[in-house]
Amino acid sequence: MSVNEDQTILIVEDDERLASLTQEYLQKNGFNVSVEPDGRKAISRIVNEQPSLVILDLMLPGADGFTVCRSVRNDYKGPILMLTARSDDVDQILGLEIGADDYVSKPAKPRVLLARVQSLLRRSTQDVDLTIDASKEEQNLVFGPLKIDNSRREAWLSNEEVELTSAEFDLLWLLASSAGRILSREEIFGELRGIEYDGQDRSVDVRISRIRSKIGDDPIHPRRIKTIRSKGYLFVKEV
Repeated sequence: MSVNEDQTILIVEDDERLASLTQEYLQKNGFNVSVEPDGRKAISRIVNEQPSLVILDLMLPGADGFTVCRSVRNDYKGPILMLTARSDDVDQILGLEIGADDYVSKPAKPRVLLARVQSLLRRSTQDVDLTIDASKEEQNLVFGPLKIDNSRREAWLSNEEVELTSAEFDLLWLLASSAGRILSREEIFGELRGIEYDGQDRSVDVRISRIRSKIGDDPIHPRRIKTIRSKGYLFVKEV
């Protein structure tokens, strides 16, 4: 039995040849893979079928990838891997801002795509250990009105659930469980994406901005998640 066969992937891609090749490659690696070429139909399929992961192209008939991602994000908690044009920072940043968990530039090398898929699935099923120090063994963290439950992958602010994507929760937990210690972008990338920081990728900065707004932190003068110039980010225990 394949270790991946119970994990379903929906590829939303209208390029029939590319979609077929990607499907075949992922199936050979044990995943259960289906394809949807139409963006509007993909919205209902993602919400109704709740696949383990979605690979989402941007240029689609019916509804583009941004519309699809934005439309399903509140009803779909699984990871969304967005396919973007190579070197198009605008697409990459916008994708992260509307809830994509990661992105791969097209044309994506099969092994790179597979590595990102596996990394996202490990995180979403908590098969990866994100510990940096012993304090991360705690499963519940409380900072005033903010409560973070790692066992349930939920965060609450003043008893109201905070809507977080899988990647946003991972980053919030990583920062909060290292409260009082500055984490560099290199550390964050290594822990959450399993790749080396290239000095240009802004995905962490975009997610930090989204998390701040969701947990009631001032985006202009943040007190909970501080940017430490030239060093990284600091989660403050008491504000």
